Amino acid sequence: MFELRFNSWYEIIIMKSQVTNEPSCADPFEADSIRVKLAIERIESSIDILREIEVLTLRDCLGRINAATVTSPINVPGHRNSAMDGYALSSNDLSRGESRFEIIGKAFAGKPFDQSCVRNQCVRIMTGALMPPGTDTVIMQEQANLLEDNLVQVGSNHKTGENTREAGEDVQQGEQILAPGDKIGAADLGVLASLGIASLVVKRKPTVAFFSTGDELVPISKPLEKGQIHDSNRYTLYGMLANLEVDIIDLGVIRDDPHKIRQALLDAASKADLIITTGGVSVGEADYIKPILAEIGQTEFWKIAIKPGRPLTFGKIGESIFIGLPGNPVAVMVTFHLFVIPAIRKLAGAKAATVPILKARSLETLGKKPGRMEIQRGIAEYNDKQEWQVGKTGKQGSGILTSMSRANCFIILNEENEGVQAGEWVDIQFFEHAGI
Repeated sequence: MFELRFNSWYEIIIMKSQVTNEPSCADPFEADSIRVKLAIERIESSIDILREIEVLTLRDCLGRINAATVTSPINVPGHRNSAMDGYALSSNDLSRGESRFEIIGKAFAGKPFDQSCVRNQCVRIMTGALMPPGTDTVIMQEQANLLEDNLVQVGSNHKTGENTREAGEDVQQGEQILAPGDKIGAADLGVLASLGIASLVVKRKPTVAFFSTGDELVPISKPLEKGQIHDSNRYTLYGMLANLEVDIIDLGVIRDDPHKIRQALLDAASKADLIITTGGVSVGEADYIKPILAEIGQTEFWKIAIKPGRPLTFGKIGESIFIGLPGNPVAVMVTFHLFVIPAIRKLAGAKAATVPILKARSLETLGKKPGRMEIQRGIAEYNDKQEWQVGKTGKQGSGILTSMSRANCFIILNEENEGVQAGEWVDIQFFEHAGI
């Protein structure tokens, strides 16, 4: 404590110089914090893939994680067929200089023409129809002149096999279509349907429980009193979780009461594979998450060299994974992208995602000290030089959620970065790739 009675201004200076400065979020790097890459590695290495599987009909598999190797039982297409509307004939006739062909029939998709073509004969054929016997080439109708009802003239410079599709050209029998860990997309549904596959074995969706902490939080349906704020984090978290294939349990707002927080964590651990909280993970007098986790579970780390998002706690409660996010809204979204999404992907058994990082020219100077990663929010657009350019969305405080809602990308300044001048290249990541 300060002694309030001083003999001189000199003594005041001496007394103040004895105040110590503990490491804080204002420092570029803290000795007890870990780097982002290491944090992600430790999270992923601590998580076991869910073992439970289920069998779903094909349409219900969209977005799910495949659990078993899928191979094709057939060729697709099953037979050689026409890729165009036109005339099927033998390329041998073209090589002999024939230019006029007798039309002996018509072939439609699903209604093949079975009669064999001989010299100087052709078949009117539609896209998808099987190639008739004795034909190997299709002349598209735009390159042929119909002279009479049963006579057509074609030009030269055509190639053998032109405008045809070979059997198995798309998928060959026995070919692997899906591997365990593949996320099933819309195109996959179409491919599987073309193979006649009606159901798949997929991984069970992870169950995620989340709640906010804080006496200051008020539901959006109630008016605010002095010192109160609406609970925006739960809505942000719900929106981000709803974009993922998870079952969601919203446990609401838990007040700053250690007994209530402890019970909420135990309740969540009995229901969920992953528990997410917002707030209460720092070192304030009302930040109870860290000591409670030490009591009922285990803590792997609780500080990361990143801005925003430094106070993040990762650990376990029984078999459940716990990630305690910061309380500031922007920090919630940034850390969710960097740490929660990889955790959910690992739980679900999904293959590691390759998230594209692009280069853009900064439209302004970005100040930064080396030591920690900084994630800023930006608006990127393509300029007339065919380059990406990016500018900040204004103030970048971790409580300014509009910096996220107005942005379309993250500006990523890695640990070693010492700042960026206007016109220099920076790394960006668009939100649609980031899963935000």
